[in-house]
Amino acid sequence: MRETTSGTDELIHGPVSLRAPSKRDYRQWAEVALRNVEGLRAWQPRWPRDYLTERAYRRRLRLYATERSLGTGFAFHAFVEDRLVGVCRLASVRQGAARSGSLGYWTDAPERGKGYATAMVGALTAFAFESLALERVEAAYLPDNLASGRVLEKAGFRKEGVVRGFLEVNGARRDHQLVSLLRSDLSAAAPQRSRAEAETV
Repeated sequence: MRETTSGTDELIHGPVSLRAPSKRDYRQWAEVALRNVEGLRAWQPRWPRDYLTERAYRRRLRLYATERSLGTGFAFHAFVEDRLVGVCRLASVRQGAARSGSLGYWTDAPERGKGYATAMVGALTAFAFESLALERVEAAYLPDNLASGRVLEKAGFRKEGVVRGFLEVNGARRDHQLVSLLRSDLSAAAPQRSRAEAETV
């Protein structure tokens, strides 16, 4: 992670840069969102009718700024060489005894299968554990969304169970698979990675 000239955090993971959404992103974001609105309906709650308008976008920017200042949420746009490839967010951030947050993301359909979602999740979890000192990050996805499940599994998330009627998706309450990643999971995985790397030298 490094500090940008605008004072917002930029998270770098492989080819992907995560930056806080800004007014200048609107046109590119709207183009990407419009291209994906139908496809995303199968996997996530339906967007409000005015979601793609610039007015609604600016309202969300104010919400994101408030969440960031309070430390309760961190929204990002994902870029590869200044091309917007996805959106992600660390929400419901709690400190104190919980020290946890909830991760969500989506990628532009033409950009899927290129490792960008994996990079987005990697950048967000590193930010959660290293910069925010969280102990737990969780995510939820529809059980038949196998691609999202693979991305999270690759990042080290573990299945905890199915949450019944978790969210309304495409007009119906849907069960979701709950997964989580703990700081201790990364600590336990580090020696295993070191041994594996040593064996390949």
